[in-house]
Order: sequence, then structure tokens, then C-alpha cells
Amino acid sequence: MESSDTAIAPTPQPPAALHEFAMCFTSTPRGARLARRLVSHRLDQWGYVYDSAANETLTLIAAELAANAVRHGHVPGRDFHLRLTATSDTLRVEVTDTRTERVPPRSVPEVPGDAESGRGLLLVARLATRWGTDPRPAAPGKTVWAELTPRRSGTAMR
Repeated sequence: MESSDTAIAPTPQPPAALHEFAMCFTSTPRGARLARRLVSHRLDQWGYVYDSAANETLTLIAAELAANAVRHGHVPGRDFHLRLTATSDTLRVEVTDTRTERVPPRSVPEVPGDAESGRGLLLVARLATRWGTDPRPAAPGKTVWAELTPRRSGTAMR
């Protein structure tokens, strides 16, 4: 047998997370509120202090995604899952629920000024650097994610 000199290029991998936090929450308003608070707390621990633009923005995005998982992705008896990661230049939040048939629209329409709800994804779309949805692998449901590329500041990630 002859050996081949042809090398197979590895699939590019996303940058490894410097920090990661993941947890399941009850699919209730209380669970969504706890998720929001823990996101803010973790970001502060990672060097994005509570009153920084990055902490406030990603906490708001996480709150909207968690509220949507409770309101639109709730399946009785099923929790939602939140994952928060930080790389050297990107913060990412993912919220996974078990409702497959209710996928958010990729293009978020404007909401009439007198509407009482419907602005959550509009906020996410405007505040996030990127956002989208992915099917949940090997199980029913979906993951809605958002990324934020915070501006460099004097505080470094711990």
C-alpha cells in the first residue's frame, strides 16, 4: 500500500469559549426572571460589570429570549435551557425550548405603536450583532440565539 500525501483540511471550529454558563429553568415567568438575573451576574463575574453596555444589552436580549421561550415555546412539564458563552470577542446567549412548530420569523415586522406586546424580537434584532434560530438536534424544539460583539473597554475579561 502506498501512503497518500494528500492532507484533509480540518473543519474550521468556532473559537473556544473562555467562559460558559448553562442551566435549565422552569418555563414560567419566575424562571425567565431568574435566567435574566443569572446572565447579568455571570457577565459581571466575567468582567462585564453590571452597568456596562455589554452587560445591560446582553441581559436585555437574554430576558427577551427567555420570556419568548416561556410565552411561545412552553410545553407543559418541559423546562427551557439557557446557555451563555464568552469568547475573546463575542458574547452569545442561546435559549432552547421544546416547541418545534413555533419558530420566530427571520424578518421581524414593525409593531404598531399601540400594540401591548410583540416588540421582544424587534429589540433582539436591533441590539444583537447577529441572531437566529437552529433546530434542536435529536429532539423536538429549537434554539434561538443572539451574539453581541461588545466594544473594547478598559475592563478585561477575568
